Amino acid sequence: MKLAKATLALATALGATLTAAPAAAQVNGIALSNPEVVILQSQARQAAYQQIGQTYQSQIQQVSTLRQETNALEQSLDTNSDGQLTEAEVQANPAVVQQINQKEQQIGQLYQPIALAQTYAIEQLVNDYENAQNQVMQQKGIQMLLSPDAVQSAPDSANVTGDIVAALNSRMPSVQTTPPQGWQPNRQSVALQQRIQQILLGLAQQQAMAQAQQQAGQPRAPARPTGR
Repeated sequence: MKLAKATLALATALGATLTAAPAAAQVNGIALSNPEVVILQSQARQAAYQQIGQTYQSQIQQVSTLRQETNALEQSLDTNSDGQLTEAEVQANPAVVQQINQKEQQIGQLYQPIALAQTYAIEQLVNDYENAQNQVMQQKGIQMLLSPDAVQSAPDSANVTGDIVAALNSRMPSVQTTPPQGWQPNRQSVALQQRIQQILLGLAQQQAMAQAQQQAGQPRAPARPTGR
């Protein structure tokens, strides 16, 4: 069992990618793109998540509350406050461990329909991603498309992720959020939904920490004089 940790490195790395302007050219027929970021940035994905958030607002609030309670319980097990749980610390308080397991089970049950709706939206975009990608490759004369992770260094103009986002937005401006009865997602879509959720949580935690630091650095308002 591990204490919850913010994925700040992931959020920071993606932050630059998410805010980068669409590239205008590629180098010698070779370009870079990040399919994960394309789906993440797509207008249809963002709109679908907003709609899902409204549909499952009550469940999302319950999940948030349960996660806060679970984090507090996990922190209570960390008796030496080093941010790590040892086997001895876990075994020392089985009642708390049982409460954590029960809350995690509740979270899983509440989150299941939310995750299914998100995965359904993502899978529709994944199914058309290759068409958007091929459209950009044809328009720009790209012969080879590489992942940024596979390249040590390249000019910004080689990254066509933004161009594929624009193509996917044009091709699929919206998606459905209610899966058909009995629909089962494929493994790729499930993995991508989990990855996107991790990224969004990391970005949210980073923003929350930045906001907390900003508020902590603000001078306190002077006390109002009391009249006598």
